[in-house]
Amino acid sequence: MGNLTRFHTADMPVLFDRIMKNSIGMDDYFDRFMNLHETTSNYPPYNLIQVNNVESRLEIALAGFKKKEVNVYTEFGKLFVEGQKEDTETAETFVHKGLAKRSFSRVWTITDDTEVRDVRFDDGLLVVTLGKVVPEHHARKDFL
Repeated sequence: MGNLTRFHTADMPVLFDRIMKNSIGMDDYFDRFMNLHETTSNYPPYNLIQVNNVESRLEIALAGFKKKEVNVYTEFGKLFVEGQKEDTETAETFVHKGLAKRSFSRVWTITDDTEVRDVRFDDGLLVVTLGKVVPEHHARKDFL
């Protein structure tokens, strides 16, 4: 019992360096894990809904945005949603300004077997439908 080493959260980078020396092809997974603690903005607000065991729906509230100002794409196992809003100066005096209407970029990590099936933008709500690709040998087969 004298050889047991205790690790704390501050020791995680050192621990992962030790593990990564003995692993091949796991770099992406370790990088994702190490970057989980990074803080992200809460803007714009979103809902993530589990429709069933193979389909999810991401709803993002984009009040004040037009369809041409929003960009949705996937790259390297990540789903990117970006909104580019032009700064428009108005002569109006706001008593309260609760609608942000600012540019943003949000990123979600998606698994290798997840694909974007549909993207809709209606009435300030962006809806991204995600689905898991079920391999044929895992899909249900009825024989009788």
